[in-house]
Amino acid sequence: MITKIEDTVQLHNGLEMPRLGFGVFKVEEGSEVVSAVKTALDIGYRSIDTAAIYKNEEGVGKAINESDVPRNELFITTKVWNSDQGYESTLNAFDTSLEKLGLDYVDLYLIHWPVEGKYKDTWKAMEKIYEEGRAKAIGVCNFHVHHLQDLMKDANIKPMVNQIEFHPKLIQEEVRAFCKQENILVEAWSPLMHGKLLDHPTLKEIGDKYKKSPAQVILRWDLQHDVITIPKSVTPARIKENADLFDFSLTEEEMDQIDAINENERFGPDPDNFDF
Repeated sequence: MITKIEDTVQLHNGLEMPRLGFGVFKVEEGSEVVSAVKTALDIGYRSIDTAAIYKNEEGVGKAINESDVPRNELFITTKVWNSDQGYESTLNAFDTSLEKLGLDYVDLYLIHWPVEGKYKDTWKAMEKIYEEGRAKAIGVCNFHVHHLQDLMKDANIKPMVNQIEFHPKLIQEEVRAFCKQENILVEAWSPLMHGKLLDHPTLKEIGDKYKKSPAQVILRWDLQHDVITIPKSVTPARIKENADLFDFSLTEEEMDQIDAINENERFGPDPDNFDF
């Protein structure tokens, strides 16, 4: 049972990762991201998810540095971008990210997209970074089952996390089932489908029952599916609301009702067909 914001889940290498984190996609570098991360830390979030391509690693680092929260209580994730994939270029990209964040290590380093012909070399570099202790865990984003199978054929270390687009319109059953079987944890990006689900009648009806918003219902649904979730907001009230998920739980029937919203509809690109 998930009862508080501090609750964690164990990766297959034994590392504990918070079930609820704070994402900073499209949060502007500078005062906006510094302020948002500080607000999240004050509320009790301990997991912060950024990426090289978000161009706000420096602001995330500044917020961490100015916060009173000890580094060992934080869980910081960043990602290697597509144009930096490959063995040497990934090592260099990681050094750049670490420098921008002002950290000695990150807790999780992820491949952002499965760039064909490159992700295996990228993974070799990530294994090296992991073995050196500069990333406490490594994983991938946006990998379908066939990408994971292909990667694992030659990998020495199995990915610990697969961060995928996941929300009630895209429940990704095949990927989640495979990851569960392989002990790879699933993490949701765009859990609220960029606000497109917030007026859905099923979610509103369930929310009314618990005096919760549709966003809170979705995030609770994530957690009860054992999916790590990282909602993003720059509004302090919303950041707080997104963490207020631990005084109610959804019934099995309500979980099924939300699952039934699925239409296999993506907000972002299909990992089999992207061109960036």
